[in-house]
Amino acid sequence: MHRPLSPLLALLAVPLLTTLTACTTLSTSPEWVGGGLSVEAPARLAAKEAAEERERRIIASQPTQVSARHILIMHSESLAKPETVTRTKAQARRRAQEVLIKIRGGASFEEMVREYTDEPGGVERNGDLGVFDRTTMVKPFADAAFALKVGEVSEVVETKYGYHVIKRTE
Repeated sequence: MHRPLSPLLALLAVPLLTTLTACTTLSTSPEWVGGGLSVEAPARLAAKEAAEERERRIIASQPTQVSARHILIMHSESLAKPETVTRTKAQARRRAQEVLIKIRGGASFEEMVREYTDEPGGVERNGDLGVFDRTTMVKPFADAAFALKVGEVSEVVETKYGYHVIKRTE
């Protein structure tokens, strides 16, 4: 015959049994295993692989080298900025948009370089970067420059150096 547990022992035994049961159930429950990651991770991996494949195809269809000019509008957070540049990111973006509108309206790219670029030495070179391959420039800049046709001007491109307006020259 079983002796009934004392009320104090019964109170201590219930949480202990619940904990043991919960741990065992938790670790073996099909709903818990993977926590949804087993479904999401392959989907994310497939999307990433598809994006990489699209990028490889785009790069393969482009030339290995291009030549371009650019106008660089820097801001207070720009990498390698001169101390004289104090405008905010928003102000720099607006200024770059202003330059682009003027160029699309017929202004000379070289004239806009002289008036707007913040790139050290950029005015003296008329913004000319010469011939370069994709790995020479930061990715957003290279992606934009290599996507352009000869003579075409990019949209405003943001990099860690500021905002660029790029014209492919060859």
